[in-house]
Amino acid sequence: MYNKKMVSCVLGVMCFALTLGICVQMRTVQETNQTVSNNRQENNLRAEVLRYKERYENRSRDVERAEADLEKERQNSIQNNSALQEKEEQIQQGNKIIGLAEVKGPGIKITLKDNKKDIKNALNPSDLVVHDEDILSVINELRNAGAEAISINGQRIVPTTGIICGGNIIDINREKVGVPFVIEAIGLPEQLAALERPYGYLDILKGYGIEVKLERSNNITIPKYNGTLTYNYAKTIK
Repeated sequence: MYNKKMVSCVLGVMCFALTLGICVQMRTVQETNQTVSNNRQENNLRAEVLRYKERYENRSRDVERAEADLEKERQNSIQNNSALQEKEEQIQQGNKIIGLAEVKGPGIKITLKDNKKDIKNALNPSDLVVHDEDILSVINELRNAGAEAISINGQRIVPTTGIICGGNIIDINREKVGVPFVIEAIGLPEQLAALERPYGYLDILKGYGIEVKLERSNNITIPKYNGTLTYNYAKTIK
């Protein structure tokens, strides 16, 4: 009788151990399959993003070639025609003013970076990062200082430009950009550099530990606005 009980106990322990081993193995297999499935999904998404990126780049090159061909045709059409040449100069001047032409000249470059202090040790973590209102304040000061053209991380500032905060990034012209924020402006360097004056907005940002670097340059290049300026409600008064 005693031997039967011992055999039953041993068999019970063995069955329990076997069941436990099977459960562990099944869970391991499920986790492995889940990991493989996640990796496959990530690879598919990455491949899809690359395909869209390639299509976008191909379309951008097509647009650039079309614009180059159009410009060539325009130049050919205005040759030996003083009236058309005058109109072309007016168009180019207008495009330069509203941001539809790439421009270059003297100016400054301002680089803004978040405070490197650990957010956990800050009384107000919001004070340690660059916000959309900070960018807007710097842009307004540049305009007041006579800036003729401004860009942020390669995005041209035009009359319809929106600057909106979106977490740790900022949406500019519906394009998402992040730190460091590089603001370039064309104008009289000495006048634009006055933004670094005591109690100016850049000085206020420095007080919060925001990294601010201002550089003067005689060769600032600001790209044209790549979007479309559309005025649906503003009408010309004749």
